[in-house]
Amino acid sequence: MGNNTCLENATICNGVSCLMPPDNFNRILNTVLSTSITTLLALVMFSLGCSVEFKKFWAHIRYPWGIIVGFLCQFGIMPIAGFTLANLFNVLPVQAVVVLIMGCCPGGTGSNILSYWVDGDMDLSLSMTTCSTLFALGMMPLCLFLYSKKWVDSDSIVIPYDTIGISLVTLVVPVAIGMFVNYKWPKLAKKILRVGSITGAILIVTVAVIGGVLYKGSWVIDPKLWIIGTIFPAIGFSVGFILAIMSNLSWSRCRTVALETGLQNTQLCSTIVQLSFQPEQLAVIFTFPLIYSIFQIVIAILFLIVYQIYKKLCGKKGQVDETVSPYAQSNLGFDLDEKEKNIDPAIS
Repeated sequence: MGNNTCLENATICNGVSCLMPPDNFNRILNTVLSTSITTLLALVMFSLGCSVEFKKFWAHIRYPWGIIVGFLCQFGIMPIAGFTLANLFNVLPVQAVVVLIMGCCPGGTGSNILSYWVDGDMDLSLSMTTCSTLFALGMMPLCLFLYSKKWVDSDSIVIPYDTIGISLVTLVVPVAIGMFVNYKWPKLAKKILRVGSITGAILIVTVAVIGGVLYKGSWVIDPKLWIIGTIFPAIGFSVGFILAIMSNLSWSRCRTVALETGLQNTQLCSTIVQLSFQPEQLAVIFTFPLIYSIFQIVIAILFLIVYQIYKKLCGKKGQVDETVSPYAQSNLGFDLDEKEKNIDPAIS
């Protein structure tokens, strides 16, 4: 304590007190990553759009039972789960609010990529993500108004409508272009789909690793938030799957709804956190969206591994599962040519 030497990069020294210059590394890194991720995801969504036929996509909009189930999970179950976890673990008010914000966010585009790899209903997946992002413009302020009163004035939470709008555009436009390519050049669309699906899977893992390694202080946070960040996405996957089963949806749609519920738009949550809280508050909450993002991906990958093992052991190669939705788009990434020969024309 008797050392009067100040650090070289200190800006103000007064005796033994040194005031360090502000560190904007995390904020700058978040901006760079968000921009890069948005661009790459737009390209991946274009490739996934190549798996969708407009008439099947539109059928989910006209008869939106699957979308309604997803809506109830997304803006009914998840905000309540966030509110309950924050109370159960008795976290700080500012930490409770960020947990609640995460629960009120719409589904992320990562769910579309993973839905493809678990043979989900791609038409339902993309329509659910589009609708939840659109509904978020009104449902996020409503849910935050209802649940955040215990900890903070809801008016202090800044909803970045421009960011939600950008998310919607980067989802709808690439998918629409992909659907057009699939209609006009189906053989080319299948090649694009194969490359894009693999690229998307690599992108998800890469983003999680880069975020975990590069974000300063990402591993120094209240242990309660670590536990919540682990439990929260697991609740989303489980409740989404159970509610889909209770709604009598096909297995492919159940897998889709589970992924859409558990995989939240963590980039949007990070943006809201940065806009709504002071720098000293960010120190105890900034990396929660990153923690949630890492664990939602880990759980989703485990879900994928279990499904692929089940598919190898129990699935009959070359036959279409009777429980597959008539609007489902099967994963053509494995044995593409052989699947094309064996799919029943009456189903496709």
